Amino acid sequence: MNKLLLTTFVALVAHVTPLTASAQEIKGDAQAGEKKIALCIGCHGIVGYQASFPEIHKVPKISGQGAKFVAASLVAYKKGERKHPTMRGIADALSEQDIADIAAHYETSGVTAGAAAPGKAADGSSKAMELVAKGGCVSCHGDSFSKPIDPTYPKIAGQHSDYLFVALKAYKTEGNPMIGRGNAIMAGVAKQFTNAELKELANYLGSLPGELKTVSQSKFK
Repeated sequence: MNKLLLTTFVALVAHVTPLTASAQEIKGDAQAGEKKIALCIGCHGIVGYQASFPEIHKVPKISGQGAKFVAASLVAYKKGERKHPTMRGIADALSEQDIADIAAHYETSGVTAGAAAPGKAADGSSKAMELVAKGGCVSCHGDSFSKPIDPTYPKIAGQHSDYLFVALKAYKTEGNPMIGRGNAIMAGVAKQFTNAELKELANYLGSLPGELKTVSQSKFK
C-alpha cells in the first residue's frame, strides 16, 4: 500500500469502525440464520445466476465468506453507503440480529471441517502482478487473498471475476444515486486504475483457488 493510502487507512479506521460496530457486537446464530435467508437464496443460492444491474454479471459467492464482512456489507447497504436498490431493500427489512444470524450462517455454509486454507497465491502475468503491487492488495487481503487482515474485509480469491470488476468500478463512481460504494480506502485504490486495468486485476483474482462458494438452493430444502 503506498504512503498516501496507508495514511488514509490509519485516519479512517476510527471513522469506519462505528458504522458496523453494532452489527458486529451482536452474536450471530448460524442455525437461526439458515431460516432467514429466503430472500438471499433466490440469487446467491443458484449456481451461475446473473444479475442485470448495473450490468450483467454473476452475483457474488458468499458461502464461506467471513461473517463480519457479510454483516458489514449488509449494514452498508442499509445505510446507503453501498448503492444497490435491491440489496438496500433487502437490508432495510433486516434487524441487527437478523444480519448477525445471516452472516454467521454464510460463514459456515459449504465449509468443510478441517479443510486446509489456501496458501500464498500463485503469481499471474507480469502485468497483473504489477497491478496487485500498485494497489497494495496483499496488505489488506493477505497473500492468499483469502485471509484479510481485518475480518470486515472480504475474501476475494476465486470470487467471480465479472463481479469483482463491477464492484471495483463502483468504488470509482460518484454522484450516482443508484450505483456506487462509499468506502474511501477502496475508492483511493480503484481510482488509480483504468477500467481495463481493473478488469485484468479482477480476472487474476477470480482465477485463484479460494474458499468462496455458491451453495445450491436445493441444499437448503
